[in-house]
Amino acid sequence: MKKLKVAVIGCGTIANNAHIPAYMENDKVEIKYFCDIIMERAENAVEKYKCGTAIADYKEVLNDPEIDAVSVCTPNHMHAIISMDALRASKNVLCEKPAARTYAEALEMQKVQQQTGKTLNIGVVNRFNTAVNKIKELIDADELGDVYHVYVSFRAHRSIPGLGGDFTTKAIAGGGALIDWGVHFMDIVMYCCGDPITKTVSAETFSRLGKNIEEYVYTSMWAGPPKKDGTYDVDDSVTALIRTEGPVITVNGAWAQNIGESEMYIDFIGDKAGIRLQYGAEFKIYSTKNGMLTETSVSMPKTNHFNTEINSFVDCILNGGKNAAHIDTAIMTSKMMQAMYDSAEKHCEVAL
Repeated sequence: MKKLKVAVIGCGTIANNAHIPAYMENDKVEIKYFCDIIMERAENAVEKYKCGTAIADYKEVLNDPEIDAVSVCTPNHMHAIISMDALRASKNVLCEKPAARTYAEALEMQKVQQQTGKTLNIGVVNRFNTAVNKIKELIDADELGDVYHVYVSFRAHRSIPGLGGDFTTKAIAGGGALIDWGVHFMDIVMYCCGDPITKTVSAETFSRLGKNIEEYVYTSMWAGPPKKDGTYDVDDSVTALIRTEGPVITVNGAWAQNIGESEMYIDFIGDKAGIRLQYGAEFKIYSTKNGMLTETSVSMPKTNHFNTEINSFVDCILNGGKNAAHIDTAIMTSKMMQAMYDSAEKHCEVAL
C-alpha cells in the first residue's frame, strides 16, 4: 500500500512529544519533511527520527505535489496562515490547538476548508482521550440525568510559561491562560455535553502576577527562562459564567495564582449523578443507591490519545468523513472563548 506523505511544520515541544512519534507509529504514513524556521530544530528531527528532509520554508512543503498532509505545530499566530495556505495547496491539515488567535481567524480557516474540501482538524486531543470518551458515553446514556451545571478548574500556583516570550505576547499567542490551558478544558466540556450552543457569557480576565517580569517569583518555568526585556500582555487568570442551551458552565482558571495548590479538574453535575474528572487522569462518579450515598472509582485500559488523534486524522484522509476534531466542531470552542475575552474587555455580559 502506498503510504501517505506528510510534513511536520514546527519542530518544537508538541511536535516531538506528540505528532512525530504518533506518525512514526502509523504504518500508513511516511514523514517526508521536518520544517522549522530554526533550521537546527528541523535538522535535529531528521537525525533523531532517521527519516525526512530538514527545511526552513513551509512553502517548499506546499509546492511538493507528493505531500498529502501537514501538521501545523507552530506558535498560534501562524496557525491560520499556514493552515489556509496548505488547504489552498490541496493539503490536508491537522493544526494544533487553539485553531487560531481569534474566532474571526478560525472562521476564515473554516471557510477555506469548505472551499477546498480538504480535511482540517484541530488538535483538541482530549476528544480522543479514553476517560473523556467514557464520560461522554455516561452522559449520553443518561447515567447522570440532566447535566445542568459544569464547573471547570484549571489553576496552578505560579506556572506562567516562558514569561516575556511567545506564550505571554498577545500578538503571537492571542491570549494567556484561557487560550493555552482553558481551550482543552472548555473543549472537554463542549464535547462531553454534545457541543451545546453558547447563549450568554460573563467573564473577567486578569493580568497581574506576571506584569513585573523582574520580580516574578517561581520555582520552575516551562518554556523558560524568563525574558527580562520581553512582553507580558496576556491573561494569567480568568473567571466566567457561561449559559448554554445545555448546562451552565462556571470557570476558574489561572496560570498563576497566590494559592499554593494545583486544581485541574472538571465537575459534571447532574440530577442523577455527578462526575469529577481529574485532568489527564481518572474520574469518580458520585450518586445514591437504596438510600445510600455512593462514590465509585473507575479504572480502564487507555490508549495514547495523541496516537488515536493522528490515526483518526489519517483515516479521515484515506476514507473521507469527519471526526470529532473537525473545524466545524472545534470552532464552537473558539467562539465561546472569544466571547469570554470580549466580555472581559467590555466588563459586561455578552449575548451570542
